[in-house]
Formats: sequence, C-alpha cells, structure tokens
Amino acid sequence: MSIVRTALPLVLLTSVLTGCAGLQKTDWPKCAVVGGVGGAALGAIESSSWAGWGALLGGGLAAGYCWAHGDGDEDGDGVPDSRDKCPGTPHGVQVDADGCPPPAVVEEVAVVKEEVIVIRDVTFEFDSARLTAADKERLNKIATRLKNEAPTAKLSVTGHTDSVGRDAYNQKLSEQRAHAVTDYLISNGVPRASFVSVQGAGETRPEADNATAEGRAMNRRVEIRIDR
Repeated sequence: MSIVRTALPLVLLTSVLTGCAGLQKTDWPKCAVVGGVGGAALGAIESSSWAGWGALLGGGLAAGYCWAHGDGDEDGDGVPDSRDKCPGTPHGVQVDADGCPPPAVVEEVAVVKEEVIVIRDVTFEFDSARLTAADKERLNKIATRLKNEAPTAKLSVTGHTDSVGRDAYNQKLSEQRAHAVTDYLISNGVPRASFVSVQGAGETRPEADNATAEGRAMNRRVEIRIDR
C-alpha cells in the first residue's frame, strides 16, 4: 500500500506537468489552478493536513513548469511562437496559419492606349464652321476631360460631313470644323502641343446611310482620337 501511495503522487504530478507543456505561457494561471487541485488531491492521499500544502506546492510547480516549457504568443495573434513566422505582428492584424499578414492584393489598372471621342451633337451654325452656344457648352465638358489626360497623350482631330453638297466643298468644311473644335479646346486650356493632327475627311468615311436624315446626322461629326 505504501508503494502505491508513494508512486501515485508522482504519476499524477507528471501527468499534470506533461499537460501543461502544451499550453501557452499566457495560460500559466490555468495551469497553476490545475496543478493546485492536483496537488491538493495528492496531499489528501497522504493526509488531510497535507492537502493545503499539496495545493500550494502543486500549483507553484505546475505554473512554473508551464511558464518555462509552454509555447508563448508574444504578439497575441493567436499563433504560438514556435510556429509564428512573423513575430511582432501589430495587434488586430489578421494573420494566416503561419502568423503572417496575408499578402496585399494589388489591382492592376488597365490603361486604354487608344480612345476615340465622337462628337455628334456639335451642330455649328448653318453652312459654316462657327460654333453655337450649345456647341461650346458641350465642348467645355470635353475640354475639362482632356486637360486631365496625361501630358504625354497625343490628340488627333478629324472632321466629317454627310454627302450633301460637292465633295470639294465638304472636304473644306470638314477641315474648318475640325480646326474650329481644336481652337476652342485650346482656348479652354487644352495644351496646343497635345494636338498632333487636325484634318478633315469630308464625306469619305460615313458611319451610316446618307440616304436618310438620321444617317446624315450620324455622319456629321468630329472625332478626337487620344493616343496615350
């Protein structure tokens, strides 16, 4: 019986300390409580008067062992130090299984190298290249946008007409209207150096059927090509 009473405390104490070894350092108070209960039980086996001393001794031994051999979490990210590949992570930062913040996702912004602005609601005055008040209001918005383009952007302006009238006349009119739009944009802050080409295509590049009023309206246009 004496052998059992002597061996049993050692077995129980070893079990408590082995269990504490897997805990984190921050869990040492829990370890101390468990050790204290275990120590009290061990002391009671010997004598009821030993229960209090057993609790004190068992709790102290268990807490100390847990602190010395436990796996800590110094940065408090929930990943034990033995597995934490990124120690010192700021508090509140989400981490992965290795204790490291996930890599930042960088979105690549696709840059459109070439874009064409088609202006169809610039009507000009009848049979001329003079801009109306409504034309200028429309071009003010376009000028604001073009001023925000990168300084390296190159602008090409091309005027177009419908098929009504002589070819030579329409060619000249399309050129005059392209220049009228360009001059207005420059007067509103678009750098003159940004314009690499200002030309007229007359009636040679229709987008719709000139046999209808709707088609002719679509063909009367000014296009601004942006090369970035």
